[in-house]
Amino acid sequence: MTVKNGDKVSVEYEGKFDSGEVFDSTSHGDHSHPLDFVVGENHVIKGFEDAVLGMKVGEEKEISIKPKEAYGERKEELVREFDRKQIPLKEELKVGMILGFNAPNGQQFPATITKVSDDKITFDLNHPLAGKQLNFKIKLVKIN
Repeated sequence: MTVKNGDKVSVEYEGKFDSGEVFDSTSHGDHSHPLDFVVGENHVIKGFEDAVLGMKVGEEKEISIKPKEAYGERKEELVREFDRKQIPLKEELKVGMILGFNAPNGQQFPATITKVSDDKITFDLNHPLAGKQLNFKIKLVKIN
């Protein structure tokens, strides 16, 4: 049996940048567990979902996903400066921190602080993986 749209699958994976740095994995020491999702419901990036289609249980493959099929290209217009008063946090804000913002539709998205001054804070509203090619080693564990 091979994976088709509508199948609930369990996969193990390791994601790396071109540099070889691991950015995500289903193996986290004692917290290892497969990723479960329904193929065709857009719960994972398009390139990952497309790669799973047609796989058989126990099959492994390595894929490379271009930004267009992952988190999109990086957009400079998504780097925005805000008045510090608009960000009502009690904790000290530092470059590199990631905060969750709510879109008008209620969906939450990550924003990375790129600059902090006494009266302004600059956020990069691009997804942290936008503009990056992502390389995965995938193993199909189960078709439910």
